[in-house]
Amino acid sequence: MTALVSCGAIARNTVREALRNRLMYGIFTVSVLVTLGSVAISTLSYVEGTRIMQDLAFASMRMFTVGTAILLGINLLHREVERRTLYTILSRPLSRTVFLLGKYLGLVATTWLMLLCMAGVFGAVSVAAGAPIHMGHFAAVSLLAVEMWILVGVAILFSSFTTPMLASLFTISIYVMGHLSQNLLELANASSDPAVQRVGGWLHQLLPDLARYDLSIEAVHGLAIPAAAWGWPVLYAVLYSSLLLVFASGLFGRRDLR
Repeated sequence: MTALVSCGAIARNTVREALRNRLMYGIFTVSVLVTLGSVAISTLSYVEGTRIMQDLAFASMRMFTVGTAILLGINLLHREVERRTLYTILSRPLSRTVFLLGKYLGLVATTWLMLLCMAGVFGAVSVAAGAPIHMGHFAAVSLLAVEMWILVGVAILFSSFTTPMLASLFTISIYVMGHLSQNLLELANASSDPAVQRVGGWLHQLLPDLARYDLSIEAVHGLAIPAAAWGWPVLYAVLYSSLLLVFASGLFGRRDLR
């Protein structure tokens, strides 16, 4: 029970610190401006104007939510070590695993709060522009929120043992490759070399399959989204993020903080 209380306290403190970070407000402001700008861009088309607007707005939500997760996640542990507040926290009866889990939950909550605000702007702009809003949009936004479980886990994993610069490069690389993992598998299977096929299969299994979390096309075009397209990614995110936290906890537990 004490561990749960400590984890919750660390998560709340992480959210408060993030809300005091001016970077978050800068990212949100730019996102709002891009979303509003998408309305002007959509007017250049005589057909599918509302769909173009929502496509650009969804891209803005994804880009800036991902940016928030990466920029805050890679500095999450480094800032505590640099300010030497980590030593005070860990001097109490608190394990590094509980501390790491609290930071993870706090950062996930922060990205969700950012996404909720962006989704509110998206909904308001869509209604003002006469674009339809339906459950497909809810499914697309909710899966983007679930994707943050994995991305925040990746950021914390790398920040647990390396510098912020390297952590940012590694996290961005994993994010890009995760969205291309299905394409890499298809290219590997198209090869006649068995070794290439095996490597492609291993990479597909190792990298997070992030492409399944992008339902923006289905939402914008009003296509049917089966329950499996939402349910399986949620289960996958729970399992994959749990593995990331286990590895991050092991690495952070062995890290020399002196």
